[in-house]
Amino acid sequence: MKIFEVDGGPRLELPEEPLELRAGLREALLEGRKWQDGFSDDICIGLWLWGRWQPALEPCGFSREDFVDAVIGYRRELWLWLSGDRQWSQFVTGLAGRVARRLPVAADS
Repeated sequence: MKIFEVDGGPRLELPEEPLELRAGLREALLEGRKWQDGFSDDICIGLWLWGRWQPALEPCGFSREDFVDAVIGYRRELWLWLSGDRQWSQFVTGLAGRVARRLPVAADS
């Protein structure tokens, strides 16, 4: 298991690439479809990752809404991962860094 950690920040597990989710999101993107129930590709991957990172982020004051906003702001990199122009490790570590820089606890330090 790989871990992403910033000094003074939470330890975030870097999960294995969600191949089935990626395939479904990529297909929806290529077909120009919206994801189920109005969820876009960024929100889907955000909710999937939130399920893994929530225990580390909530105690730092980082809410689900904050996290989804960070993922939406990282949309371009998400699309590059879905299209095969970025590796999963590049996407997920970049997003973890983005989240770490936006933590309320880190901002108050």
